[in-house]
Amino acid sequence: MQSSRRAVLALAAASLFSFAAQAQTWPAKPIRLIVPFPAGGGTDIIARELANKLTTYGYTFVVDNKPGSGGNLGVDAAAKAAPDGYTLVLGQTSNLAINPTLYPRLPYDPLKDFTPVSLVASSPLVIVAGQATPYKTLADVIKVAKAKPDAINYASSGNGTVAHLAAESLQKAADVKFTHIPYKGATQGATDVIGGQVQLYFSTVTTLLPHIRSGKMRPLAVTSLQRVHDLPQVPTVAESGYRGFESISWFAVSGPANLPKEVVTKLNADINKALRDPELKQKLANQGAEVTGGTPEQFAKLLREEIPRWGKLVKDSGARID
Repeated sequence: MQSSRRAVLALAAASLFSFAAQAQTWPAKPIRLIVPFPAGGGTDIIARELANKLTTYGYTFVVDNKPGSGGNLGVDAAAKAAPDGYTLVLGQTSNLAINPTLYPRLPYDPLKDFTPVSLVASSPLVIVAGQATPYKTLADVIKVAKAKPDAINYASSGNGTVAHLAAESLQKAADVKFTHIPYKGATQGATDVIGGQVQLYFSTVTTLLPHIRSGKMRPLAVTSLQRVHDLPQVPTVAESGYRGFESISWFAVSGPANLPKEVVTKLNADINKALRDPELKQKLANQGAEVTGGTPEQFAKLLREEIPRWGKLVKDSGARID
């Protein structure tokens, strides 16, 4: 009996020693950073810019695009990975705060299955029209939508995403109805808007800014309360007649539950150091994103607040994915 107890205690001590030794030498090999959306979208751009900056601090990252099921596939893969610090995920509002309500059988729990590491950035959405459309302002869109319900279609990066719920909120505020065309990621929808198959697109500034700058899309409004630095001529939805309207997408690094504290502390410190770097701040600003950062505890608090807030929007919209 005593020998069995000693064996269990020895095994526990060995495990603790292993974790402590690993934390001291971490990272000793490349870190897999899962992006739960296709390459080229806003989440992917932010992940790669952050990873590139962290390589200057001695890290090596392999960015792994794992899209599908509204981001759930990639996030779930991170939740089920070994808690050794070598698998992380850049999650965001959709898959961490919205999907718990949207999907009745979500394979992970954002509050229980992850270790919060750090917020990274936030980005408002921008509503754009294809150049082939006649729409020059948001008021033009609303006018047509009131006269012809469902005649205007719009793209989003998927059912229940921030973009989809922002569009639902706008329709409710303006008392109009659009036809929703969900895509599996941000880049596919952009192709069809540019090609004229879709009239409007709701997506992050990070995703659509290059297309706006190239003249392939016409910006109508942004969903932040203040105008975006790189789109100063574009009014907010609130300025366009819908006071108080706001919809922001945030991005954050998480790991599987039970990451060693030493790993979280080091990674959080280095991410925040990277986010203070003027070069990275400018690169993200050029993509329409604003750096945030902060402690793991601040990220955890935000998540606890965001899940019920977005959950109400999901329920009000009637969106549901089985």
